[in-house]
Amino acid sequence: MLDIAEELRAWCAAHREFALATVVAVTGSAPRGPGASLAVDAGGTALGSVSGGCVESAVHELCLDAITSGEGGVHRFGYSDDDAFAVGLTCGGVLDVLVTPVRGHDPVRPVLGSVLEAAAGGARAALARVVSGPPAQLGRALAVRPDGSYEGCLGGGAALDRAAALHVRDLLLAGRTGTAELGTAGGLCGQPLTLLVESAAEPPRLIVYGAIDFAAALARIGAFLGHRVTVCDARPVFATPARFPAADEVVVDWPHRHLAAEWEAGRVDSRTAVCVLTHDAKFDVPLLALALRMPLGYVGAMGSRRTHAAREQRLREEGVPQAALARLRSPIGLDLGGATPEETALSIAAEFTAARYGGSVLPLAHRPGPVHRERTKVP
Repeated sequence: MLDIAEELRAWCAAHREFALATVVAVTGSAPRGPGASLAVDAGGTALGSVSGGCVESAVHELCLDAITSGEGGVHRFGYSDDDAFAVGLTCGGVLDVLVTPVRGHDPVRPVLGSVLEAAAGGARAALARVVSGPPAQLGRALAVRPDGSYEGCLGGGAALDRAAALHVRDLLLAGRTGTAELGTAGGLCGQPLTLLVESAAEPPRLIVYGAIDFAAALARIGAFLGHRVTVCDARPVFATPARFPAADEVVVDWPHRHLAAEWEAGRVDSRTAVCVLTHDAKFDVPLLALALRMPLGYVGAMGSRRTHAAREQRLREEGVPQAALARLRSPIGLDLGGATPEETALSIAAEFTAARYGGSVLPLAHRPGPVHRERTKVP
């Protein structure tokens, strides 16, 4: 749903009636993952996509039916070997799609609107909807904030809403979209219930230390991937906005002092990628000694193998334990064979993207199993 949040917010503000179809589960290979949405208003206007084209027409019809009837539900689409003209996915996967009517007095409307408003204002909020459980509760929704407060109801009583809000808050604070499993009585008691949680959170951070040409290329690709990019260097002659136009901010400070301040302010988390391009011991040793003790998503450092060996020895002398040293990606990046700043930036971005999603970094042609894998499922 968040992939079309701006347009949906405008529809809500205009009091348009529509139905929202959202991918809630994927089995095998499919072009889009959980959270991908298609919205259709009463006049047939469509926003977004659930499959990249494979089943859009069928889902469009389901949305129109939901607007008329006021009834939604979960629908499954998969490839059919028996009928070449059947509605399905040519890639061979299976999609489960939740269709929810969002009309003038439907209970999901104010909940959805609250999350869309928060997302538009840059605030954190999560939308949780029942995608599996008692039929009467399908599509019921909660809007959850970082402090654990919430609005809406899941149709199972206050205990269920409180328990669900705790589960949802964990996903929200991690900035993740995924599913949460609990019981209709709250906790694990009662009939099984599955929530799809979509988190509206700040973009993940990419912090690049070292204002060099490689940093400019990395800032460009980081911005392209949707990260908030910071470039930091202690040398003011190099750390200038003019040299790094793709960065959201350029900071003149000692790297370790900057990272410590960001941590104290709560501006870095498990989604943050830190790339150390200084390959200068006076900068990178105190910085890495600090970064490797933080629960960051990725810490990489540029340099030759000889530089890495010397740096690792200095870090041991600084008291960094072996378990923390094992988290350091150095020499930084994947072996793509390129050498230009842009090619190097691509290899670094590929590595921190794989780290974020648990990718194998194998060629898809050599890795068994479906091409598109489920990214996140929280118990």
